[in-house]
Amino acid sequence: MFKAERILALDVGASGLKLAEFVPLKAGGVELVTYAVGALNLDPHGDADRGTVITSTLMGMLAESGIQPGPVLVSVAGQSVFSKFVKLPPTDRDKIQQIVQFEAQQNVPFPIDEVVWDYQLIGPAVAELDVMLAAIKADIIEQLFAAIEAAGLDPQLVDVAPMALYNATRYNYAELPACTLVVDMGARSTDLIFIEQGRVFNRSIPVAGNAITQQIMQEFNLTFADAEEMKKAHAFVAFGGAYEGHKSEVVDKVSKSVRGVMTRMHAEIVRSINFYRSQQAGEAPTLVLLAGGTSIIPYTDTFMKEKLSVEVDYLNPFNNVTVHTSIPGEQIGKSAHVLGQVVGLALRRRMPCPIEIDLMPPAKLATRAFRRKQPFFIMAMLGVVLTVAVWALYFLKMAQLAHARAQTLQTKVEALAGDEARLIEQESRVKDVEGKVEKLLGLTARRTQWLELLKQIRSSMPDGMTLVSLGPLGAALPGGTAPAPEAAPPPPAPGGEAAAPTVAGEISTLEAKGFIYRDKIKDTSDEKNPVRLFCEALREQPLFSNKTEVVSTPMPNDFAQEFVVHIVLKQPLRP
Repeated sequence: MFKAERILALDVGASGLKLAEFVPLKAGGVELVTYAVGALNLDPHGDADRGTVITSTLMGMLAESGIQPGPVLVSVAGQSVFSKFVKLPPTDRDKIQQIVQFEAQQNVPFPIDEVVWDYQLIGPAVAELDVMLAAIKADIIEQLFAAIEAAGLDPQLVDVAPMALYNATRYNYAELPACTLVVDMGARSTDLIFIEQGRVFNRSIPVAGNAITQQIMQEFNLTFADAEEMKKAHAFVAFGGAYEGHKSEVVDKVSKSVRGVMTRMHAEIVRSINFYRSQQAGEAPTLVLLAGGTSIIPYTDTFMKEKLSVEVDYLNPFNNVTVHTSIPGEQIGKSAHVLGQVVGLALRRRMPCPIEIDLMPPAKLATRAFRRKQPFFIMAMLGVVLTVAVWALYFLKMAQLAHARAQTLQTKVEALAGDEARLIEQESRVKDVEGKVEKLLGLTARRTQWLELLKQIRSSMPDGMTLVSLGPLGAALPGGTAPAPEAAPPPPAPGGEAAAPTVAGEISTLEAKGFIYRDKIKDTSDEKNPVRLFCEALREQPLFSNKTEVVSTPMPNDFAQEFVVHIVLKQPLRP
């Protein structure tokens, strides 16, 4: 159930790691499924590689807790981050980014291109804008990421530990006094978080658990590791004053060393409260919530309550956060004081939080954005490849079909080529036969053409007219006289019928000679002349052209006079 949807949170402290796995709840909020706490055991004055120790410790925690590697939300210790609260004049929202960037360049004590920074607007913008600036050197983040990624985890967000603890406090404590002070006692530093309605202020002081260890080292002349073990075994806050010391001299010295450091811490806390009230116009806290590994030194809460004269309690990050039933109550009770940061990280993923600082390097953000889009890129690429493959298969199939069709067509073409050769041979034979038929038809036509000519001429002759000769124009005349040269066909009259073109050897004009008896001529006028009538009758025949004309007419006083008529054919005749 827990592997389907989960939230991994990792708090990287100065001396230890806290790793927790949460699952989101349908009703809202998160549920703690499992967690692991690991000590780094690093000597502040040693030369051990911190990144290597973090990797090995993380891998051991993962194996011990059974948490599977995956995306993780990370918080870094407050002393690694430069935090500053500044006030800006009221301005348009679209200009805030530009102004805050200018303030960051002025306030961050490192070149702006060597840090990763972010900001958060705090509270309502009434007269001034309260802005929190947070910056961390880029090389610190890169080294931390290298160590975390070497253990198989993938950082997705980088929060500041005090702000993660602030988010957890606000979620778990719905009702708080006007001003509450969260005192997170770590190893190298103590984070002070002032919480008021609609505002927050954070300050780190350099007095914490390592200061106690170093004091014990000086008292007993021990190594850091041995002094740390002695602190864990015998440390408590001595009562001081008229109280009698512990019977054991060692325990008594350790407790007095602890009280001495706690007294210094109290002085720094008081100084910070005064600074908050004077410089930030805040109120004096009426409730102090203790957290962090050093806070569980016995009688710490009593000491702080006595010195600060306010109510002091331990911060419980699980007031409104569910803990899975597989985690015993005693176990979570012993670790609750160091799990506030991981709870705040888990809430960042589940819901909007009052402070949302993210110190992810831009390069990592770009990589993360690319990874988010990578499935879409892969799907798009697969779509393109699939499309190309489908088209390739389509064209391959079409090429195969085209090849098969080409082979089929080639077979048909070859078969048709044989048919074509046979058809060409048959066409040649048909042309030979048609030539022969044409010749035979020509012979038949020539055999009958003169009969038809004579028939039409005979039907056009009037009574008393006799023909003595009929032949092609220019043929030899009876009596052996030379033929007259054939005259060129006259040009067609406007609107008249053109004579058919003459080809060498063809007959286009016939010459008819004859005579007519005088007694047959009843009307001697030109319009009623029998020869003229004969010529007009010829022109109306189908075979003769309207170019047919009378060449000579009989004289009126002769008994029988000769005449000549040139009969022009519409279609020339072959001899």
